[in-house]
Amino acid sequence: MTANSQPPRYGVLLFTLSLVTTITSIVSSLGAPLVPKISTEFDIEITQAQWTLTATLLMAAISTPVLGRLGGGSWRRPTILVGLLIVTAGCVLSALPLGFVALVIGRTFQGVGMALVPLAMAVARESFAVSRLAPAIAILSVAGVAGAGLGYPITATVADLWGLHTAYWLGASLSLITLILALRYIPSSRASTRMPVDWIGALLLSSGTGTFLLAVSHGETWGWLSARTLGLAVVGVAAFTLWIVWSLRCDQPLVDLRLAVRPGVAAPNLVAAGGGIAMYTLLTLVIVLVQNPDWGLDKSLAVAGLMLTPYSLMSVVGSRLSLAAVNRFGPDLVLPLGCAIFMCSTVGLAVAHNHVAWAVLWMTIGGLGSGFSFSSLAVLIIPHIPSEETGSAMAFNLVLRYLGFTVGSAVSVALMAVYGGGDQGFVLTLITVSVVFAAVGIGAWLLSKRVPTTAS
Repeated sequence: MTANSQPPRYGVLLFTLSLVTTITSIVSSLGAPLVPKISTEFDIEITQAQWTLTATLLMAAISTPVLGRLGGGSWRRPTILVGLLIVTAGCVLSALPLGFVALVIGRTFQGVGMALVPLAMAVARESFAVSRLAPAIAILSVAGVAGAGLGYPITATVADLWGLHTAYWLGASLSLITLILALRYIPSSRASTRMPVDWIGALLLSSGTGTFLLAVSHGETWGWLSARTLGLAVVGVAAFTLWIVWSLRCDQPLVDLRLAVRPGVAAPNLVAAGGGIAMYTLLTLVIVLVQNPDWGLDKSLAVAGLMLTPYSLMSVVGSRLSLAAVNRFGPDLVLPLGCAIFMCSTVGLAVAHNHVAWAVLWMTIGGLGSGFSFSSLAVLIIPHIPSEETGSAMAFNLVLRYLGFTVGSAVSVALMAVYGGGDQGFVLTLITVSVVFAAVGIGAWLLSKRVPTTAS
């Protein structure tokens, strides 16, 4: 509990947990938007600077399932606090003028912050009354997306005006504030047991996720058919396969796969992976469109970053509407409806994209669909899983989302090249991802089932 041995007020705890989930957006905003600046400041190739993003994603993929399991019982509060301490230390290390290697190591530490979202949701489930739980989970689900939309232009502006290291000092300050609030207000878990960690499963899942992410994120640079890319992809698939076999035979697996595919959970997991691909394809292609001087709009990085602002603001609106939709239409139609709204943005951008106003419009609609879909994932999953499995189940959903994000970011650019590049490649890539999202929406509708809530 808190220092006063009393449960914190709803608003104070929700604000603190929102800051914990916003750590994800802080870490993200200190990555992709700053890669060009890092390349210039350290006088290195853009492909080398890209490691400041790759290292973070790899650490997130490795640490998320482990921290999700550790946070399932009495270790939840210390796991969150140690995680925030590591993120703060990583931001400080990146801010110090110690060279590029130190920057990459600091960015690796920051990746732990992306694994804290499931633990914040587990705290909310245990601490909030049933009547307040769904709105709280929706807020926590969308906080990361909304924060990224505001964080991208802020960190890019800070780096341009006061230098790269100032942006990381800003991240360190925000992380430290979150750590202090978490230390004061996040209660200890009421569970007396400590969830065992399946370390063999953790090694297999982390190896599979890490190698696959590495292959996808650097496939364009290394060559999609190069021995390095194909070798890592094969290792990743093999590790995933072994992990599945091991998990189905293990008494207490890292992730209960039978739980992950049960009615009420399978559809959100499908949307996490497939929707993540479509979401990052949209974000990546809009940035490309706005900045490209040949066939695009030839605008600055600052303008490109501002494209995420309407996206993030409408994500918040979408999260609120998704709750109303669950109450009005039931859970079966929420995810297909969210996919349909998001698909309007990708189809619309393919049809009309010759002015910044069009980009703003489609990003606004995309944000609405994203908030509608992603904010409802946890809300839909939680009623169908036991309380002690909340952290683990949400961590697996988050891993699927990270895989989708990475694939979408990398494959979108690769598909443009396959389709001939330029405006033609841009349009055909958007049409392709629209078809993918349509398939995800139909799949989510077929998988969604109205089942009694059996979780406790």
